[in-house]
Amino acid sequence: MSEAAKSKRTSNFIIQGSILAAASIICRLIGVVYRVPLMNIVGEETMGVYSAAFTIYSIVLLISSLGIPTAVSRMVAAKAAVRKYKDSNRIFKGALLFALIVGTCAALVMYFGAGFFAEKALNMPTAKYAIRMLSPTVMVMAFLGVYRGYYQGLGTMIPSALSQIVEQIFNAVISIAAAYYLYAEGAKADRILNTDIYAVARGAEGATVGTGVGALVALILCMLIYLLYRRVLKRQMRRDKSRHVESYLSVWKTLVLILLPIIFNSAIYNISSLIDNSIFGHYTEFVGITQKEYQGIWGCYEGKYHLLTHVPISFATGLAASIVPALTRAVANQNHTQVANRINTSLRFTMLIAIPSCVGLAVLADPIVNLLFPGNEYNSLAVNLLWIGCITVVLYSWSTVTNAVLQGLNRMNVPARNAFIALVSHVVILAVCLWVFRLGIQGVVLADITFGLTMVVLNMISISRYVKYRQDMMKNYVLPLISSLIMGAFAFGVYTLLIKLVKRNWLATVISIIVAVIVYGVLLLLTKCVDEVDLYSMPKGKTVVNIAKKLHLLK
Repeated sequence: MSEAAKSKRTSNFIIQGSILAAASIICRLIGVVYRVPLMNIVGEETMGVYSAAFTIYSIVLLISSLGIPTAVSRMVAAKAAVRKYKDSNRIFKGALLFALIVGTCAALVMYFGAGFFAEKALNMPTAKYAIRMLSPTVMVMAFLGVYRGYYQGLGTMIPSALSQIVEQIFNAVISIAAAYYLYAEGAKADRILNTDIYAVARGAEGATVGTGVGALVALILCMLIYLLYRRVLKRQMRRDKSRHVESYLSVWKTLVLILLPIIFNSAIYNISSLIDNSIFGHYTEFVGITQKEYQGIWGCYEGKYHLLTHVPISFATGLAASIVPALTRAVANQNHTQVANRINTSLRFTMLIAIPSCVGLAVLADPIVNLLFPGNEYNSLAVNLLWIGCITVVLYSWSTVTNAVLQGLNRMNVPARNAFIALVSHVVILAVCLWVFRLGIQGVVLADITFGLTMVVLNMISISRYVKYRQDMMKNYVLPLISSLIMGAFAFGVYTLLIKLVKRNWLATVISIIVAVIVYGVLLLLTKCVDEVDLYSMPKGKTVVNIAKKLHLLK
């Protein structure tokens, strides 16, 4: 069997996962790009309000529909693996009805509870307008999650990837335009009433408009794709000769049983952010920091530190979406060798991206922040947070993939249990950092690190209990780390030299990143951390192999 054929047989889910991961990274990069003019328009304080409102939105979204793509993909994959396409279609329709009921209820709760969430949960009354603006998006995302989960369960990530990119493009354009208009309107009201709250509140509200518009456009796109492939789906159902088709009641029961642990697990991740926001807000009030300063610091934490660290983490998020249905199919077919191989492969590819991203953010934190947010008041704080918290890129990528592995193994309750333990440790460390050592926002970052580390340790222990497989420690962790450290040294050296010669931060930063990527790729091949089979497992792998052979990096 040729290397290409072998790779195609064993690692197709990596190609599918890479497609979705690439889309996730593109979306994150679009998010970074549009946040720059957005922050320049509305300022740090407004971004703090916007981020706080988004925390509430994220929690309501996860309770209502965030787990729907994973649950639907898992259910559809299990039926598709044994060619029960009638059941797959019944799951799709049942999930749509479920999304309608749950999404509508969640949107109403969010709209009418906006004042309570803003004042009591966030200690930030100006966030209520943004929360209300986000409420219809919850219902749209519920439907969108069903379509994406259905496509993923059938083994294709392309509709999800395409819809994500379209969603983010519309989000970026509309958010900037709406924020500009509403911030200006709020500023007029402030001048007339001699206040300083309306520009911030309306600016944050405008920044959320694009979220809903983008989601709606993505939903329409997914519906059009479904109509285009409807004839193929009907043909598959005609080939299905099974007499018994699951009832809607059975579909809903299974959906809820899968959703509950996913929701609980995701809720803990998002609740940790809400807890951070609430505890830190009360801490700043206790130590005498003004509301305006608090919103600025939190805007820096969410709008710069979190924004930059979540770009590489999005690769793991995209890969995780393909792991769940891939492992579900392998488990359904009782292919234990394939299960072990897919776990090892997913961990390896995650580390190949996460480790160099961590090192790169640490080494180039200052130039990257000042490139994206030139002259901003809180840039030095953002750089400091990145130096401390860059390790979260590795930890959260690792925990995201291991969560997906456990879900694919039908151990739905395990990630939720581990997340609860991690949350307890997170809150304890946060309290100690704030109230004992008075570390401020740096204490929140240390608590984030604690959460991620606890999740990784507990998840890896859990996986070893349920699956017998051997990790390639050298290729999965040691060689990527060594290559990343050398890459980091090159990046730092090139930037230091160029900034002295050209004295332009943007040019020195961009060239340093390009050099870092090239050096890292060459080192992976020279150390044989990545071989020909691995390259064939990636999108455009054949092209990469041909280039590597011409450069004598592969034999």
